[in-house]
Amino acid sequence: MNERLSVEACLPKEREQALLVGRAWLPLVDGPALVALRDDGVYDVSKVAPTASALFELDDPLAAIRAADRCPRVASIAETLANSAWNRRDSGGPWFLAPCDLQAIKASGVTFVSSMLERVIEEQARGDPARAESVRRAIVAVIGDDLARVRPGSPDAARLKDALIAEGAWSQYLEVGIGPDAEIFTKSQPMSAVGVGAEIGIHPKSQWNNPEPEIVLVVNSRGRTVGATLGNDVNLRDFEGRSALLLGKAKDNNASCAIGPFIRLFDDTFTIDDIRRCVLSMRVDGPEGFVLEGASSMAMISRDPLDLVGQAIGANHQYPDGLVLFLGTMFAPTQDRLKPGEGFTHVVGDLVTVATPKLGALVNRVNRSDRIPPWAFGAGALMRNLAGRGLLR
Repeated sequence: MNERLSVEACLPKEREQALLVGRAWLPLVDGPALVALRDDGVYDVSKVAPTASALFELDDPLAAIRAADRCPRVASIAETLANSAWNRRDSGGPWFLAPCDLQAIKASGVTFVSSMLERVIEEQARGDPARAESVRRAIVAVIGDDLARVRPGSPDAARLKDALIAEGAWSQYLEVGIGPDAEIFTKSQPMSAVGVGAEIGIHPKSQWNNPEPEIVLVVNSRGRTVGATLGNDVNLRDFEGRSALLLGKAKDNNASCAIGPFIRLFDDTFTIDDIRRCVLSMRVDGPEGFVLEGASSMAMISRDPLDLVGQAIGANHQYPDGLVLFLGTMFAPTQDRLKPGEGFTHVVGDLVTVATPKLGALVNRVNRSDRIPPWAFGAGALMRNLAGRGLLR
């Protein structure tokens, strides 16, 4: 883990141009601080805004961070990254947290054709990994594997729906994959996401699960997308495959949502177009030497990222503290690991790396949700801590 938490590995390749903000735990104040990364270190910018949510509510958060001066230096970036390893957090130094705080944590699902087909397979296999391969062959034989040409909500999509219903092959996942309405759900609770270096959690009863490498957009309460970061939307394929009504249990578990390492603010060097064409890489290194690699190209997404934002926030649904939105993934691993024909699943000790050059790398270690320290610092604790430090007004 420690060698993966380096400046070179975790920061964007063009870090001299990138304006990066995040959050760090400061042992001296027994609480978190909004921080900005500069060439010579990590700086506490709490005087600009006490929370990440408040920063993005400013008219021009970019200008506010650039203009901030006389901010206290917390530590070097390298030191803070090293302290962020799950087994190094008792060192007495600061470590990085998930870069969001009071924002709602939302996710859009079934936004890529390849993962859409895997969701259909999960449903038909009823969460049994041993049945997945035979179901995969049967489903592809009926609907094919080239749905990328179908624009969600279009007349062509409606005609395909009618044809699939006639074949008995329609699915709730196809409904949100090619229908007019995107799947938007609550991934986790505000303040519950873990950051770079932390352990991510798998429900102890799950036997079939996988990482989901995703871009995460940062959106303020007015619906303006102000930046982006990386996320791992851990997925329990057996839970969700048994019933879509288990989505909440499949998604929202202790430490099952990782976001980070930092939010890169949109500016002249980094825009939503960079998100539209970026490629995410994903790597799992198992404790037994197993290696899984994959990629997810945003060029293959079925719905435009800003369309997904528009379906997440608007006249029907407001978020006064803003939101962060997972954009979905095309990564659905099928490589066998434990038994032939059963595909991939996590084991305790896996190291998961989600990376893309313009956003850096998010690195986490897998453990069971009931073995990871429980989430104990929520919105109430944050408000009390900030009030005690004189940062609320």
